[in-house]
Amino acid sequence: MTRLLLAGTGLIGTRHQAHIEAHPDLVLAGIIDPDPARRAHPTVPGFASIDDVDVAADGIVLATPTGSHAPLTIAAARRGWHVLVEKPVADTLENADAMIAAADAAGVKVLVGHHRRHHPRVAKLQAVLASGRLGQPVAASLMWLMKKPDDYFAVDWRAGIDGAPIKQNLIHDVDTLRWLFGEVTDVVGLASNAVRGAARPESGGAVLRFDSGVTATIAYADTTPTPWGFEAGTGESPHIPHTAQDSLRIACTHGAIEFPSLRVWSGAAHWNEEPKPTQEDAPDGIPLVRQLEHFAEVIAGRATPVVDAASARRTLEVILRIEETAGVA
Repeated sequence: MTRLLLAGTGLIGTRHQAHIEAHPDLVLAGIIDPDPARRAHPTVPGFASIDDVDVAADGIVLATPTGSHAPLTIAAARRGWHVLVEKPVADTLENADAMIAAADAAGVKVLVGHHRRHHPRVAKLQAVLASGRLGQPVAASLMWLMKKPDDYFAVDWRAGIDGAPIKQNLIHDVDTLRWLFGEVTDVVGLASNAVRGAARPESGGAVLRFDSGVTATIAYADTTPTPWGFEAGTGESPHIPHTAQDSLRIACTHGAIEFPSLRVWSGAAHWNEEPKPTQEDAPDGIPLVRQLEHFAEVIAGRATPVVDAASARRTLEVILRIEETAGVA
């Protein structure tokens, strides 16, 4: 049994808690939250802070605001706990570096919650591209177009730049694109806040160039109720209705593939020939559960983190560059 602490009981924290408690190989060792009501549990001890924890644990899941990730990870490392920290890994590159240094000094591992890499359909997409059957990827087009309710921004830290869809949502997509295409070499971003007029980007676009030669375009907004976005297309989030619509298309030298449908287009040598569609299949699986199972393997020393803090730092660096070039602060 792997004993896990949970810090933070917001939207993602409650999902982690439910999955930990339902898993036969995981034990919820304690809940850390400054709010007594939110940490209350009939059988699991609650603590106001990480310093108050007085129970044995193998690891900790940090589902707290971004600005707390560095100090909590450093404190956990000093306690000898392995860490699963939600994305973004940190609020700044300097804090990400401090987390990496603390974990290395303590001999513990940090897994970052870019859980889409654990999604079966994402894994299948990566496998199809890696097989070479579609040739060399050359271009990609991605959409994340959702409408968040106004009360989502009632939380203080979401009112500014940290609540924008760039850092909160596109960071998942950038991590996935990095997994598929390699490291990002160039970034261009544009943004607008024309709907809510908030002190943060609400919609915009970005163009990323990768060291593999792929160029990807991204369109994003948190002000429009469309069916196009990862969560809607895959049904991954219990809070977002499942539309089954594709939000990512990847063009290669011998064909193309759409996601999440995994519809493959191939058979045409050039534009005078008609490409034919075929369908790839992928198994079922809940990515947050698969990520927790992977975390248990990391804690046991049987696996290395799929997304470690160093990799997540590179994703954060791209996100910060998108923010810097977006033109809305």
